[in-house]
Amino acid sequence: MAHPEFVGLVNSLQATAEAALGDLNAATASAARDGLLDQNRAHATAQRSLKLLTMLAEKTRGNLDFEESDLLIQAISSLRSRLSS
Repeated sequence: MAHPEFVGLVNSLQATAEAALGDLNAATASAARDGLLDQNRAHATAQRSLKLLTMLAEKTRGNLDFEESDLLIQAISSLRSRLSS
């Protein structure tokens, strides 16, 4: 069973990146669309969250259960996809 604090950490880092990219909620998306969020800063925030998740994956390799590993891999893949488009 996945450790609740680990799940919370991964979800928090992913949510931070998604919010920076304008995907978390309608208000954030609207602000980004209206040019109220600095694109460079938002991209840097999302990139930093991705780097932290990647580092977490490297440092915990072999020490996670399947659920935790899958959650982390999904978060990294999702953010890489968003940042590359």
